[in-house]
Amino acid sequence: ALSKHFVAPSCTERETVSQRNLKRVWFARRVLSTIGTWKPRYGQFQSLLVFEPGYAPAVAGKATARFFGGAALDQATSTTALVSKMTSDAHPYEYDLVVIGGGSGGLAAAKQAAKLGAKVACLDFVKPSPRGSTWGLGGTCVNVGCIPKKLMHQAGILGESFSDAKEYGWHVRNDGHNWNKMVTSIQDHIGSLNFGYRTALRDNGVTYLNAFGSFIDAHTLAATKKNGKIETMTANRILIAVGGRPSYLDVPGAEECCITSDDIFSLPEAPGRTLCVGASYISLETAGFLTALGYDTTVAIRSIPLRGFDTEIADKIVGYMERHGTKFMRDFQPCAFEKRAGGKIAVKVKNTVFGNEFETEFDTVILAVGRHAVTAGLNLGAAGVRVNPRNGKIPCVDEVTNISHIYAVGDVLDMRQELTPVAIKAGVNLVNRIFSGGSIKMDYDLVPTTVFTPIEYGCIGMSEELAIETFGDENVEIYQSYFKPLEWAVNHVEHDGVAHREDNACYAKLITNLADDERVVGFHYVGPNAGEVTQGYAVAMKMGAKKSDFDGTVGIHPTVSEEFTILSITKRSGVDATKRGC
Repeated sequence: ALSKHFVAPSCTERETVSQRNLKRVWFARRVLSTIGTWKPRYGQFQSLLVFEPGYAPAVAGKATARFFGGAALDQATSTTALVSKMTSDAHPYEYDLVVIGGGSGGLAAAKQAAKLGAKVACLDFVKPSPRGSTWGLGGTCVNVGCIPKKLMHQAGILGESFSDAKEYGWHVRNDGHNWNKMVTSIQDHIGSLNFGYRTALRDNGVTYLNAFGSFIDAHTLAATKKNGKIETMTANRILIAVGGRPSYLDVPGAEECCITSDDIFSLPEAPGRTLCVGASYISLETAGFLTALGYDTTVAIRSIPLRGFDTEIADKIVGYMERHGTKFMRDFQPCAFEKRAGGKIAVKVKNTVFGNEFETEFDTVILAVGRHAVTAGLNLGAAGVRVNPRNGKIPCVDEVTNISHIYAVGDVLDMRQELTPVAIKAGVNLVNRIFSGGSIKMDYDLVPTTVFTPIEYGCIGMSEELAIETFGDENVEIYQSYFKPLEWAVNHVEHDGVAHREDNACYAKLITNLADDERVVGFHYVGPNAGEVTQGYAVAMKMGAKKSDFDGTVGIHPTVSEEFTILSITKRSGVDATKRGC
């Protein structure tokens, strides 16, 4: 009978979660004043409500009401608790959530929050690189990172496979590589992804602004558009997901003469003779695919390659690349760049050990000397958000800054992995906690990753150095094996005296903790398809896999991955770990 007198008010699509909640507050209070202390179960109370489309529970009597931005109500929830929840989420701001940054983490968080009923806006703006490169919605990974990098890596792999094809009986002819064709195909694909992201935001009801967001105060943002027009917006919660950009050397001519990963994937002309500066994975990956595409490529390394990764593996990768055509200048750092007639770039290089200098010329110089968080210009101080003054990154606890309603995910986070899947998972988990009462937090341990160098490298967990430092040399057991994939076995072609498909070029290593029943704390694989090989083992390690679990697993034959199920030779034994036959 009460349902005849109490009908939940309808809500417009553009209202915030809190505005919708406020309308329901007076309604719920009205019900309470009428029914007094009666506390019906949720299933009974729900019968009093007439929900507008999109807010009715999916199954009657179940805790599925998208009542307050997705907050679930259990069967015993009282009307008093209902009102308490509605009033706690009330706010006077235009949006429930504004996301600054349209990269992987920001987009994932924005879409998920909108699905949970929040009113969401997403701001994204790309400032051109010094060379003038810019791109669409999607962030670094889609436009100037993971996606184009792996596609160019694949182009290099295909070129190297001509040699294999001939040995397998194919009549193939290598007429060289068309750089412009490759770039056009890759950029066309990226353009389709950009369009898809904009469509996904629209379909999920997220307001998208191609504007640069900065703080006016802790709840107010200035959205500056390309034409200089500024729009002010307010939000109850704000998520910072602005990512990072490549850094430049602080030497004469760096910005005028050099490019970075922001530019190489859309470079209209072939790079020619190229210098890659830096020993990061970005530098080595770029040098690797350029060498495979047929360009004379040199890497200048100031100190050690792949800092932070397993040292033994890093040395193996550099050694392989060097044997297969990439040149390395060790202990050298460019100290000046100058444009020459004809477009050449003169590079003055200094030895970091002896101090001697020399000059050489390249057609293209690519800087890969680190990245910095794009927090400059956000005016974080106006909101009271603290940053690490050394790197501009934001320290957080569970993605929450020192201001409780301002959050951060992705590469902008201090002391966290700069990886797309990490940003996505952290962003989704965060908004689930905010808008649907979720409890799952991002676990930054045992995150798998792959370096797409010519011989790929996949890893999970600790390096050998870190394991020994953590557990002590006496408690660390290392199992290892060198091998050659079966697919390489028929190719005996040599280039400059080096086998195109070397024996025992691939490597498997498991690091175990003897003090914990040989729990596997480090996984390292060097060889083809490293990402595909590594991903599945990440699940096992997250579940606490021990060496005995690997030993008890039947491998798939003949594959490279089965190597991890038959590892028996330890490094401390001194036994030769190279393979002969399958």
